[in-house]
Formats: sequence, C-alpha cells, structure tokens
Amino acid sequence: MSLSNNVVRGACGKVAVLLAAAGLLGACGSEKPESTAAQPTSAGPEPAALAAALEHLVTEDQVPGAQAVLGLGDKVRVFSHGVGDIATGKPFPTDARIRIGSNTKTFVATVALQLVGEGKLSLDAPVDQYLPGVVHGESYDPKKITVRNILQHTSGIPDYLEEPEFDEESSRYKVFQPAQLADLPFARHPADFAPGAKFEYSNTNYILAGMVIEEVTGQPVAAEIKTRIADRLGLKSTFLPAPGDIAIPDPHPSGYALADAGKPVEFTEQDPSWAGAAGAMISTGRELNRFYVDLLNGKLLPPAQLAEMQRTVPADEMSPGFQYGLGLARIPSSCGKEVWGHGGTLPGFRVRNGYTKSGDAATLIVNEIPAAPAVSPDMIKAVDTALCAN
Repeated sequence: MSLSNNVVRGACGKVAVLLAAAGLLGACGSEKPESTAAQPTSAGPEPAALAAALEHLVTEDQVPGAQAVLGLGDKVRVFSHGVGDIATGKPFPTDARIRIGSNTKTFVATVALQLVGEGKLSLDAPVDQYLPGVVHGESYDPKKITVRNILQHTSGIPDYLEEPEFDEESSRYKVFQPAQLADLPFARHPADFAPGAKFEYSNTNYILAGMVIEEVTGQPVAAEIKTRIADRLGLKSTFLPAPGDIAIPDPHPSGYALADAGKPVEFTEQDPSWAGAAGAMISTGRELNRFYVDLLNGKLLPPAQLAEMQRTVPADEMSPGFQYGLGLARIPSSCGKEVWGHGGTLPGFRVRNGYTKSGDAATLIVNEIPAAPAVSPDMIKAVDTALCAN
C-alpha cells in the first residue's frame, strides 16, 4: 500500500493478493498491446507530454487503463487511455470511484493531528498511553514508541503484511480486525530498529494510528474521517468502508490483479478490512485533488499541526528523493515546485499523485497492478509531467 509498493506476494504464476514490499516482482512475458486512443472526458486538449506518459503506461507497462485527473472544481480536466473494463471495452468513468490504498494514511494522520490541536492527543506521548499493552514482546519498549513514530514510519515495528496470512487469494473476502492485524508483528518478530532511528515504511503503524484515534474519540475511525474531513469538504464519494463491505459504488472501473501466466483477473470486489486505517479508503481523483489542496492550505489543520505534518525525514525507500512527514510525502519536482502527496496501492488499483499549495493538482489512476517493475516510477514521472506542464 505504500507509495512505491508493488504487489509482491505472488509472482506471475498466481494471483498476487496483498502488498508488502517494493520491487520484488519481475516482468511477465506477454505480447505488447497496440496503441490506444486517448479518451478525453473534459474540455480542452490533452497536453502532448501527458498523453505520451499515459500511453506508455498502457502500451509498455501493460495496464488495462490509466486516468489522469487534473485541477480543481469546475476546472477539473480528466484524460483516460486504455479501458476501464477489459470485457466490455468501456473507458474509465469520468468521476471514477477507486480504492485509494495508502492515501488513506494522509486522512488518518490529518484526524490524528486535529486531535493534537484539540489537546486530546500528544505526538510525543507513547502509543502505550492510549493503547496499554498493545505494544508488547521482546525488544519492544512500549514507553519509547510514540504517536509521532507511528505517523512517520520511524517506529521500528515490522509490517504485518509480511505475514503468510496475506499471501493467498483466500484472504480476499476474509474479515480482519485492527487488533488482530496489529498484534501479528509483536507476537512473531523483534523490532526492526530502535524508535526514531530511521524511516521504514510499515502498514502496522497506521493500523495502530487508527486504533489510537478510536480510543481517544470513542468513535470508529471511519466516522471521524467522515465528520472531520469528508463532510467538512463536501467529499461525497470519499469514505472508509466497513468490514464486509466488498463493493465499490458506481461509477467505477474494474480492477484487475495477475493470475496464472500473467493474465489479469477481475479483482474489483474484496473485503478491504485487511488494509483498514492503513489503506482501505475509496474516493475519486476529483475529491483527492480537493482534499490535498485544502489540506496544504490549512483548511483542515491549524498552522502548528500542518507544520508538524510537513516536518520530514528522508524516505528514499518510497522513491528516490522522497521526504516523509506525518502521513504526507514531499515529492521531488523537475520544475522546482513544492509538491506534496502520498499515493497508494491495493489489488486492482494504483494511485500516484502530486499537489501544490497554489492549487496545482494531479491524481493518476491505473486499474491493474502489473508485473512490470517500472510502472510505479512511470506513474510518478507522469504526475510530474502533468504538474510541470501546467
């Protein structure tokens, strides 16, 4: 689910269901598809450089479809290449609802920082203060792993997605509880490093962050995201599904994963409770653009908490040159713009994005997690192209 993660748990010979670490899948052999015509779904011509970048994703990286959503409000432009559904050949819907993966983390971090601003949560308090006994096991000091550590991926807690429970297609419809997910690394592994020693992306951190929010507020993290962010900004298609809620509301493209011989299999429906507060949300490109630009402009956080969110550490693990704050990444820009975002991956969908305080906004979506290892950097380049051509 992280910004640079590929589906890695399988290979071309089986469905790769869940995510764990970056760059472990090789390319699968298959014939290269022919060029696909652009499908602009908004007024104005598609920038040539962006068209080439999206076409590359479809023809070279072999995703079924790619959609770029640029801008805000009535100035949103949407450009699609390839198909949103392999069986019918239909394109991506204009306001496609998709699984946004680890972009969920930015929403969760925003809620946590709102609670900090309200004096209900402290960034430098130990997680154990809010979740007594949850951090346990040999080599873990529950008094030293702070809320800041889990929001910034500097906790040293291993990623629960490394566990064998998340290898098989049978996990697709299984319901997981947050406490169950969080306990897996504590029960089975020592800490990867001392808290604060370095950055290492771990989805366990945001499962814990969701649990902290629920403990502090007494409400489900989904409800807090709705009332504090989605309702406030008028994001009607943005939500965290409940366990057991396997569908994506219409309109949406079909999402695909890889099966035997590298062929795509339809993977739109799944129970995302395995991802929870680390990556289960659904939204649209238009609403992600609005959320991130409003976040950067202080519409969701007081200045002090936004500054904390934007205090970064090196995060080259995500992608070269990335810096990571609290649920928000500083993204290198070829044209010198100050770009922020996150990105996310869930089986069937991958999202890469970039936003500026001045209102530049680009969300890029593909509807398959292909074996080609270049797809994530190619998507990041396409986002940069969109922002720097604007």
